Amino acid sequence: MPTLVAGLDLGSTRIKLLVLDDRGEEVALSRTTTPWEEDEVGAVVLTEDALVAAVHEVLDDAARQLATLGGGDAGAAGASGPPSRVEVLSVTGMGESGFLLGPDDRVVAPAFAWFDRTGQEAVEALPADLRTQFPGRTGLPWGVQVSAAKIAHLRDRGAPVADARWLSLPEFVVHALGGPVVAERSLAARTGLLEVETGQVWTELLDHLGVGPHVVPPLVDAGTPVGRADASRAPAAFGEAELSVAGHDHLVSSRASEHGHAHGDDLEHAASAAAPDATPAPPGRYHVSLGTAEVLLRVIDTPLTFEARSRLGAYLINCVPHVVPGRWVVVAGVKTGLLMRRTLTMLGMVDEPSHRALDEAVLALPADAPSTGITVAGARNDDGELALRIGTDEVSPALLMRAVLEHGNEEIARLVEVLDRELPPATSALLTGGWTSWASVREARGRVLPRLEVSHRSQDTAYGAAVSALSLLPAHR
Repeated sequence: MPTLVAGLDLGSTRIKLLVLDDRGEEVALSRTTTPWEEDEVGAVVLTEDALVAAVHEVLDDAARQLATLGGGDAGAAGASGPPSRVEVLSVTGMGESGFLLGPDDRVVAPAFAWFDRTGQEAVEALPADLRTQFPGRTGLPWGVQVSAAKIAHLRDRGAPVADARWLSLPEFVVHALGGPVVAERSLAARTGLLEVETGQVWTELLDHLGVGPHVVPPLVDAGTPVGRADASRAPAAFGEAELSVAGHDHLVSSRASEHGHAHGDDLEHAASAAAPDATPAPPGRYHVSLGTAEVLLRVIDTPLTFEARSRLGAYLINCVPHVVPGRWVVVAGVKTGLLMRRTLTMLGMVDEPSHRALDEAVLALPADAPSTGITVAGARNDDGELALRIGTDEVSPALLMRAVLEHGNEEIARLVEVLDRELPPATSALLTGGWTSWASVREARGRVLPRLEVSHRSQDTAYGAAVSALSLLPAHR
């Protein structure tokens, strides 16, 4: 029976669980919809109970798949062979979104979606001196997306924040499965609570928020083993699995793609992808992750200067620690995937056959098909609200989707121009994420990104978390 590991990806649209064997080959894949809901004032939130239930849904489904490998599930009557068990489970997912835990370890309030715009009043209330310093100090642009802004919003609504601790969603899930309360560095860097160069809390900002230094739990590197799953909180196939936080999803995806994206996922590739001293990404390459968010990521050896971080922050671009200790990333993002998803919803296209038909229709449009009467806005990272103006009768679903794609191209080109002022221009790009299955998306991005390649994997981020777990097996430590 091969040794098994798993990567859990808490995505904005779906939660995915990928199980690999010790040769790096896929054994099981389970997915469910991320259970966001709107609260009474229209904010997009995730409750503790809904998240835990969704995680258990994918764990239970994967356990059923694994039962067929071992002849039955653990303890099942009539099982014909030993059960298949997962030895290591590593969790990745979106940054910014998280829960405040009170001193009693209870969740203070639901988690806001990273793309939710709640908290603008708290953003505007940040003192001018802190606002000016924020991008240079934290590596992040100041705005509603930053976790610190959501903490300020909760404080202003009466939440007890003084003695609270902040856990990102991946960190919370590790804790919910039985692990300790810890903060992984790349996820903690998304909160705005840490200074980018020292990795320590920014005291002046914490004073403004009314929280103590304990708001950031003990910091650990990505992939650090932090404990074992509580057998009472997970199905038998995952009971006693070693737990770790793989890190921020886009960074985990980029780390996995550094090896074997075009030539198969054998053990050597999988193990080296997770190793701290693995071969770095090709110099001058964009890793482009296109899910709900679209992110352009560059890996660098040293952090950019305070002044450069401040300049990039004005364009909503950040510079933060990588999941690989001692390395850094420059990350530029837009909400094009969110806009495309909302376009599909508006058009009533909610299943795969309709998606495929629209993709083919977009590709079939002649280059000179009229679209000048369609105006699209909303992809900027501080926006995300799909805005359409249609001033023509010459409109169709295909023309509308192409206009949304072209709007994304315009925003990507704008970010590339800004990045080229601070870094040597990129010479290649690797496209990953759920939207890569659309040929029209691949064609569009190929016109604005250099030497575009497309990942062959369907779940780059879950794969990255799984190979991070693989590196914790005794044979690979």
